[in-house]
Amino acid sequence: MARGERRRRAVPAEGVRTAERAARGGPGRRDGRGGGPRSTAGGVALAVVVLSLALGMSGRWVLAWYRARRAVTLHSAPPVLPADSSSPAVAPDLFWGTYRPHVYFGMKTRSPKPLLTGLMWAQQGTTPGTPKLRHTCEQGDGVGPYGWEFHDGLSFGRQHIQDGALRLTTEFVKRPGGQHGGDWSWRVTVEPQASGTSALPLVSLFFYVVTDGKEVLLPEVGAKGQLKFISGHTSELGDFRFTLLPPTSPGDTAPKYGSYNVFWTSNPGLPLLTEMVKSRLNSWFQHRPPGASPERYLGLPGSLKWEDRGPSGQGQGQFLIQQVTLKIPISIEFVFESGSAQAGGNQALPRLAGSLLTQALESHAEAFRERFEKTFQLKEKGLSSGEQVLGQAALSGLLGGIGYFYGQGLVLPDMGVEGSEQKVDPALFPPVPLFTAVPSRSFFPRGFLWDEGFHQLVVQRWDPSLTREALGHWLGLLNADGWIGREQILGDEARARVPPEFLVQRAVHANPPTLLLPVAHMLEVGDPDDLAFLRKALPRLHAWFSWLHQSQAGPLPLSYRWRGRDPALPTLLNPKTLPSGLDDYPRASHPSVTERHLDLRCWVALGARVLTRLAEHLGEAEVAAELGPLAASLEAAESLDELHWAPELGVFADFGNHTKAVQLKPRPPQGLVRVVGRPQPQLQYVDALGYVSLFPLLLRLLDPTSSRLGPLLDILADSRHLWSPFGLRSLAASSSFYGQRNSEHDPPYWRGAVWLNVNYLALGALHHYGHLEGPHQARAAKLHSELRANVVGNVWRQYQATGFLWEQYSDRDGRGMGCRPFHGWTSLVLLAMAEDY
Repeated sequence: MARGERRRRAVPAEGVRTAERAARGGPGRRDGRGGGPRSTAGGVALAVVVLSLALGMSGRWVLAWYRARRAVTLHSAPPVLPADSSSPAVAPDLFWGTYRPHVYFGMKTRSPKPLLTGLMWAQQGTTPGTPKLRHTCEQGDGVGPYGWEFHDGLSFGRQHIQDGALRLTTEFVKRPGGQHGGDWSWRVTVEPQASGTSALPLVSLFFYVVTDGKEVLLPEVGAKGQLKFISGHTSELGDFRFTLLPPTSPGDTAPKYGSYNVFWTSNPGLPLLTEMVKSRLNSWFQHRPPGASPERYLGLPGSLKWEDRGPSGQGQGQFLIQQVTLKIPISIEFVFESGSAQAGGNQALPRLAGSLLTQALESHAEAFRERFEKTFQLKEKGLSSGEQVLGQAALSGLLGGIGYFYGQGLVLPDMGVEGSEQKVDPALFPPVPLFTAVPSRSFFPRGFLWDEGFHQLVVQRWDPSLTREALGHWLGLLNADGWIGREQILGDEARARVPPEFLVQRAVHANPPTLLLPVAHMLEVGDPDDLAFLRKALPRLHAWFSWLHQSQAGPLPLSYRWRGRDPALPTLLNPKTLPSGLDDYPRASHPSVTERHLDLRCWVALGARVLTRLAEHLGEAEVAAELGPLAASLEAAESLDELHWAPELGVFADFGNHTKAVQLKPRPPQGLVRVVGRPQPQLQYVDALGYVSLFPLLLRLLDPTSSRLGPLLDILADSRHLWSPFGLRSLAASSSFYGQRNSEHDPPYWRGAVWLNVNYLALGALHHYGHLEGPHQARAAKLHSELRANVVGNVWRQYQATGFLWEQYSDRDGRGMGCRPFHGWTSLVLLAMAEDY
């Protein structure tokens, strides 16, 4: 799962209007090899080339131009979701949300030009100079643990954040009404982390509102810089009002003394909000509560005079922030009231604050607990109360990490010849929205294609409508060829957190089609709303699968090869294969067009099976007739054996130009350098026992009576290979690549660590074969029980110890590794606890 982070120059591309209608692009010949999309696009391409030759132009150049334009042209199939599906008129319950997963707490609207709100805080007087300002979730800022205790994905959430001596609780409730998404209220509580603390810290809380257009906010200020309220109007929100209520002690109603500062300026750009506030915290003020000694604090020397706000042209919007400084413990409420919601009845609705807010929060929390048990039945299955809390946190963290993004990605087109994409400049994809869960709020707060399929396996059990919404948005990203970029970096805030080398997506690179996993579950459940959605989605699912099947075709019929492997650089032990999702998992030592990748073939087989069944169920005879023979061919045991069974290894394996005699050795002054010894590379099966070897089992492609099932269970259960007390390790402990760095500065990633997504697939497969009659039924059932205990037990212990879900876990001692919190596919631990596969 190569992730990335920063900004790179690009050549802008105008919105493209081409004469062709993009193909759904089904497989051509029945031997499984792609014969090209069946559409008018090929004819249009030929016509363009012929015309260009007639005009004396180079046909090759025009074809390259044509490919480049298609790469940044949206697919012509009817959209799965209507263009206004995110509007308050169509989806009022989803219009507002915590759709800014990269900040500790904030909300925004699902809109290309959203109204944003957020929270910053700082503990005053603890260090010389400017206090640490907390705003965006950062891997190394020392905050934590933090995460959502409850989040229903829709209208309610409660989060706890530990920041040194402080414990913050952020809560919100939405109340439907009117035509603009309704009302909502926050409550932010700050208490000392340890009870009995004598010297209570002085804390500043910063509540802000940001507009991203020409709308004007109208603040009404009271005495001593305290905002009475902020009113405003936008076309999507109508009239609205924000009110920051006077602070109190937690659970109290009596106001507590606070010092106020306000700052109002033009929107500097969302990635610059934190730095702007930091740079303005440069004046000393006195906090003087009655009867107490005054204390100095750094505050915002702001003004509400229009002329002090700087330029506000070019539709850049406004940034209005209220600083409240006071002694903890404190509780502050921030209320948003929609004009149309308030005008919806004969009598104005009571403000959602104070005891009414407390009542709403508790009511939602109780409803969450009841719905959670009804959905996952952890208590009924005998899991402890602590494990139930873990399950609730796993689900809530995933739902609370859902974001809404809008913007343009950078794309390098597929020029038809591998390596040629480096000879062209990237172009801007058309502006698109994306409603998606994210892997990690601190490190990967954006959409990743192969992660999202796993995310939605959890989400759809809780709320199938959210999954339909997310899948519809992802399928809206198809280009004219049926490609979806593996990493979606949309909008300024997302781009600001991505290194330049990861900003550009290459239109020849695929990713595992895991979105088909929740599609398969929809088909299995058979909910009418899901089936109606899938009927609309089938043309785009078909186009996406057909692009994968054709573009990643391998050297032999029914073989497949991941495009986009790293070149064999002198600094790399084994060139990575980022498109596979298993970044540094060992492949053939010398990349070549002769490679055959086992995991990719299995993903294509799964896709052909799922879409064939879907087409048959929907009565789409043409699609079923096209994909059915391909699915049968890919699932045929003889074909799989012929291409990927390695008798000398006793397992399924990749095939390619390979040698094990590769090492990293020190060579001053270059550092560690790749050295290839003897035997020299030759075409052979790749000896890299690990997750890839298990894919025919993981995706349930083997018959329960298969002679290959036993050997796979053997290596899975052997502690010398993949079995560990904490889950299945990604690479066998017996492998020469186990735990090896891939370069001097590139520690192992998929070379031994335990990953929850693949362990979940393994649990599902063992559960599957444990319920099918066959020679391995009893053993599969036993291994399922033992593996489930190992995986769930370790995640629970690490959560107890650290308060986090982690990206991966050590196969040696079980400790959490990688980034945290990682409420992406590690949330699959909930489905493992529920035995829901």
